[in-house]
Amino acid sequence: MRPQFRHAARLLPAVLTIVLLAGAAGPAHASFDTATAAALDAAINGDHRDDKAKARDRYRKPRETLEFLGFRSDMTVVEVWPGSGWYTQVLAPALKDSGVFYAAQYSTNPRYGYQRRYFSAFLTMLGNNPNLYRQVKVTHLSLPYQLTIAPPGSADLVVTFRNVHNWFGEGYGSGRYAHLGFQAMFDALKPGGLLGIVDHRWPDAADEDPFAENGYISRERTVAFAEAAGFVLVGESEILRNPKDTHDHPQGVWSLPPSMSSGDSDREKYLAIGESDRFLLKFQKPAE
Repeated sequence: MRPQFRHAARLLPAVLTIVLLAGAAGPAHASFDTATAAALDAAINGDHRDDKAKARDRYRKPRETLEFLGFRSDMTVVEVWPGSGWYTQVLAPALKDSGVFYAAQYSTNPRYGYQRRYFSAFLTMLGNNPNLYRQVKVTHLSLPYQLTIAPPGSADLVVTFRNVHNWFGEGYGSGRYAHLGFQAMFDALKPGGLLGIVDHRWPDAADEDPFAENGYISRERTVAFAEAAGFVLVGESEILRNPKDTHDHPQGVWSLPPSMSSGDSDREKYLAIGESDRFLLKFQKPAE
């Protein structure tokens, strides 16, 4: 049996326990305060976001997602692997006046070509609008070597969007280092701090690809790894669920928008499905 499968087998009792606990976890969250609502609405509707970025709001629901996670404009926030910066365009401007924002990017010399393109686009975005992004602090998460995404115990909120599945891929030790990603997020948070995770949902943990080569990961496996790092699941939301997603596409999740990796093949079919089915999980680092 591969080491990854042995590890998964050891996690199974914890996964089953977590599933039961998660069923009782409510979507507890508070409405935005006035200052946060104003800052976030200005960021979401700002001219710095082009029409292509704003068109994805219907699927990614940034305002609703951040409200669920308890975001405030005076927080210290870390975004893990922001890619080319879709969410950074929302978070950084909203935090500019009263908060602190860390962008924990890939390494300066990442493994994959797409990561190099995203990182380049991200730095170009920051450089082209210094008044908006001057306060962004760029750090790195490179498994298993660079793990300090912010000063230890400094963050109120850590978020990562559609990234955790990558940590189980061949390029990252086929899951051997995934626990380090969760530990890095745990270490960055203050006691009582929050972690928000969004990823492409695989519907059945019993038959998911252990290496997530199709881009999907189960919420059960994600919860198990988060709990193993010390987190407590305190809520989950279905606002990013897409029942049209059948999870069985020839190019995996990348068949769907915005990637559309199949090109013109079944283009209208994938446009009709829309972006992937996703889970939204909220964890807390226990207070000391």
